[in-house]
Amino acid sequence: MDNDNEEFLKRLRETFRVESGEHVRAMSAGLIELEKTTDPKKQVDIVETMFREAHSLKGAARSVDRPDIESLCQALEGQFATLKRQEAALTPALLDLLHQTVDGIARLTSYAEKGQTKITQQQTGELENPMPRAGVESPFPQADTVRIPTTKLAPLLLQAEEMISAKMAAGQRVRELQEIDRILSLWKAESEKWKDRRSSGLEWDEWLERNGERMTALQSQVVATTKAALQDQRAFRRMVDDHLEAMKELLMLPVGSLVEVLPKLARDLSRAQGKELELTIQGAEIKIDKRILEELKDPLIHLVRNCVDHGIKKPEDRAREGKPPCGTIRLSFVVKDNRQMGISVSDDGSGVDIDKVRVAAAKLGLPQANAEKYSGPEETLQLIFHSGISTSPIITDISGRGLGLAIVREKVEKLGGTVSVTSEKSAGTTFRLLLPMTLATFRGVLVRVRSRVFVLPAINVEHVLRARAADIKTIENRETIQSGGQILAMARLGDILELPVRENGFEAKKTSGETAASYMPVVILTFAEKRMAFLVDEVLQEQDVLVKGLGGQLKRVRNIAGATILGTGKVVPVLNVQDLMKSAVSSTAGARKAAVTGTTPARTGRILVAEDSITARTLLKNILETAGYQVATAVDGVDAFTQLRSNEFDLVVSDVDMPQMNGFELTTRIRADKKFVELPVVLVTALESREDKERGIEAGANAYIIKSSFDQSNLLEVIRRFL
Repeated sequence: MDNDNEEFLKRLRETFRVESGEHVRAMSAGLIELEKTTDPKKQVDIVETMFREAHSLKGAARSVDRPDIESLCQALEGQFATLKRQEAALTPALLDLLHQTVDGIARLTSYAEKGQTKITQQQTGELENPMPRAGVESPFPQADTVRIPTTKLAPLLLQAEEMISAKMAAGQRVRELQEIDRILSLWKAESEKWKDRRSSGLEWDEWLERNGERMTALQSQVVATTKAALQDQRAFRRMVDDHLEAMKELLMLPVGSLVEVLPKLARDLSRAQGKELELTIQGAEIKIDKRILEELKDPLIHLVRNCVDHGIKKPEDRAREGKPPCGTIRLSFVVKDNRQMGISVSDDGSGVDIDKVRVAAAKLGLPQANAEKYSGPEETLQLIFHSGISTSPIITDISGRGLGLAIVREKVEKLGGTVSVTSEKSAGTTFRLLLPMTLATFRGVLVRVRSRVFVLPAINVEHVLRARAADIKTIENRETIQSGGQILAMARLGDILELPVRENGFEAKKTSGETAASYMPVVILTFAEKRMAFLVDEVLQEQDVLVKGLGGQLKRVRNIAGATILGTGKVVPVLNVQDLMKSAVSSTAGARKAAVTGTTPARTGRILVAEDSITARTLLKNILETAGYQVATAVDGVDAFTQLRSNEFDLVVSDVDMPQMNGFELTTRIRADKKFVELPVVLVTALESREDKERGIEAGANAYIIKSSFDQSNLLEVIRRFL
């Protein structure tokens, strides 16, 4: 066989591989649907469809000389014909046999994909029992090709042809600019001659007249070129946007192309474990970037396996719980804001055993297992995403290693998405994923932090507000700000990114030195249902950005998701919002540690402590004096306000629950006096309800520290922020 024939046969087999995958998936989906329906007419329609698929595949196999696949399709045709004539009953045993035959064809197709034209005796033996083992990868390939209808290619060709005119226009603008440069060069040469009037022979009036004429002509030419360039820009912008959207559309595939293998996977796993279940899919018609679809394959397989193995119980166990013998797994896809896709995978099983999660975390040695913030069931539930955490009593080929959900979180976060879980005992578990619709471009918000520019993903920017220095309060050793009626933790982006205060002649502003009337931009960011405020120096603009990776040498840089190139040619980092929130929490913890170890220098300043308990008053006075502050004490609010009017203080530390005048009332009196309007007030109290905290903020307190979580590092760190 010559090279041309070999190349033709290679292309023909590649076409067969794609076509056979479509036929196999259609027959597999038909068998799943056949098991669900009891309507005789619908059963006949399904059998008729599968009969046609088997017949078409048989003809395609014959054309590429695959008698093995052809013979299996012939057997399927015969069985489907028998069912059509109602000469055979549709029994579970027959359905299993049909599934095994279709699986066998899929395996033969995969062997062909690897270049094998013959199968070994071992492989032939597999066909006799082709049921895939539990946990084995699905035999259906996800192909690295995209089938594009010609109706979508025609507009692309027209757009490409329009680019010819754009290319010609760009060449014309270059020639016009070259002409302007030529005129300027001549002008410069004559200007050099003017330095020696005697050699030039030019008179002053003549020189002025020539300059005026040239300036007028040059100005007209610049105006005309600028106007043409603006028109070119508008046309080219529309052209690029249209072309980009069209190309995106080519890579946007329906979710159904990904999830069509999941019902078969769920069926095989459940049958292997003696369980009954039905997998329903909603929103399979939604289109998403092919690259995201490819990365979603493993997470969705892991989640479905998790539902089958951990969630759905055997029929007899479900009957004891008062549930129908057949369990249900629901897979739902929805579009949010035209930029994000929400995915939920839920089951009506037994739910996650929180106590087992805690035990597994403790055995693994995770510090979170005993942490106070993980004491609630919702917080503990998030531990299942840690590698090594599993509630399975044994390790099987499907589960028990604690890797599946860790892989899910890793994959989803790599795509710039989030994953969360909710569960109710005996009611079921729901996993929720939130992902971008495309990876290529997204809207970004440009911000300046000290002397540098960064990009924040607009999808994570809830809104931007202007705040005064007086609006920033401290609660439990963290700066906070109010937004939408809620108190949000706040961080200074320059500090989180560890940018130098002085750089290239630029010196960062110090908030403490600003007046109460000055405003600062604060960006409210959201990620995984969490909200946090970040203080920046300037919000520049919002625009489309094309994100590029940092290369193999910088696969993972903390707080940085990638980079983009602005129209000016400047490379600007794109920030990772999830990392920023983690870094903000870590920076607070580091500040507390520094205060405890005494690595920060002692401060000076006069502080008034108002506390009715002599023990607490003595303790506070000792802590502050040890840190280098001058301290005066008051026994209640009235005593404190009296001392304020007769002495100078830099800060007030007050209890709330005091006789005569409590801390809220004292703070209100301080804020009502123009002399003390900017005097920092720190409330240290046992009142820890949300209402009490909000009341303290409304009264005008700058910080609110809870005594139950009090330690001296908290207090000293807060005070250092104001003095």
